[in-house]
Amino acid sequence: APRRDPELLAGTFTPVQLVDLIRHGTRYPTTKQLQGLLQTHRPGDWMEGQLVEKGRQDMRQLALRLATLFPDLISRENYGLLRLVTTSKHRCVDSSAAFLQGLWQHYYAGLPLPDVSDMECDPPRINDKLMRLFDHCDKFLTEVKRNDLALYHVEAFKTGPEMQKIINKVADTLKVSVNNLSADLIQVAFFTCSFDLEIKGIHSPWCDVFDVDNPKVLEYLNDLKQYWKRSYGYAINSRSSCTLFQDIFLHLDKAVEQKQRSQMVSSPVILQFGHTETLLPLLSLMGYFKDREPLTAYNFKEQDHSKFRSGCIVPYASNLIFMLYHCENAKTSQKEFEVQVLLNEKVLPLAHS
Repeated sequence: APRRDPELLAGTFTPVQLVDLIRHGTRYPTTKQLQGLLQTHRPGDWMEGQLVEKGRQDMRQLALRLATLFPDLISRENYGLLRLVTTSKHRCVDSSAAFLQGLWQHYYAGLPLPDVSDMECDPPRINDKLMRLFDHCDKFLTEVKRNDLALYHVEAFKTGPEMQKIINKVADTLKVSVNNLSADLIQVAFFTCSFDLEIKGIHSPWCDVFDVDNPKVLEYLNDLKQYWKRSYGYAINSRSSCTLFQDIFLHLDKAVEQKQRSQMVSSPVILQFGHTETLLPLLSLMGYFKDREPLTAYNFKEQDHSKFRSGCIVPYASNLIFMLYHCENAKTSQKEFEVQVLLNEKVLPLAHS
């Protein structure tokens, strides 16, 4: 059910435009995540990274919630004006299609569901240079993605006491030598457990090798990777999303200009489908979820209440909304238009407004 944040602007504020960056829905794991288990799979057997049915349902439900929360913009009348942008990855293209299907079912209940290409709005447009900037920023590729030393803290944590404790425990449970296990294999087991739970709704036997404290350590290991590869670890991580940030505000500026000229806003709803790597750098550029001390391989205990918990910030179907409002009773021209930011349908303070 849609949860209406009490801080959402209402009353004398009229919605003008909604720009939403959306992470794809639940998907199969990727080869990188389960590399140890996939070496025996034949080519063609593996649905690597592709959207699962639950992921399509994630998108249909998100579409229904947003249409309920913002009926003035995400309306049947505006359906033909929807503008969708996606990356070329199947999970994003399929997420955008499922979102449109969710809206169609909402507006045209009982009617047969057409193919996306036959719907009233334009089909999703692929734009990797905008939505996958991390593949096109030379400085990021050189200094971070292709730099073996960039993830020093991730590798150091893998050999640290917290991970070693888990390796010892799992080795004892499985009755195997500690020398036959590694942090990477432990991660594979943990991913197998979590994906079975997430995709199939079943309790995998691999879940039984962990105790209640292990997930906190493994979550921190993942957060370290996201922090140093996608967020505050290096300045270029967030700066690589400057083009996307600018693109969002160009849309908002155009809508303001059209409203001031008493014209119809040409794109009242813009939906952009991407990845964790699309949202996290942008949130970091805007200064959200930044801790006083950086996440390192050596301060696991001190970061017990860290703001930077990537699994909570950008889960599947997470979305970052920029809502543009027109204020009817504004006393100055500078207050005539307001922008409100929401993450996962909850209002975020806009630090620089």
